[in-house]
Amino acid sequence: MKKLIFATALSFVGLTAIANVEPTELKMDETTVVVAQDFEEISVSDLPEAVSSAVAKDYPTAKVDKAYKNDQDQYKLDLSLEDGTTGTVYADAEGNWIEM
Repeated sequence: MKKLIFATALSFVGLTAIANVEPTELKMDETTVVVAQDFEEISVSDLPEAVSSAVAKDYPTAKVDKAYKNDQDQYKLDLSLEDGTTGTVYADAEGNWIEM
């Protein structure tokens, strides 16, 4: 009989613990930048000075292989480094980097 009472109490405690799980709260203090995906290729020489300067400052050994622009004046840049690695970065017209 003691085992039956113990098993009942244990089950009740287990179910109560599951029911008391608090929902996680969404953090709304972060800024999100939406980047449109409709990029059209442009000449590297057509990049704004601010974007070219940002590449030279933050990626001094990089070369811009291709440049793309969308309707919102955002730029997609295909870069290659001296060691042969390549990558893509995104920037706005003021030379600020955009997270993708």
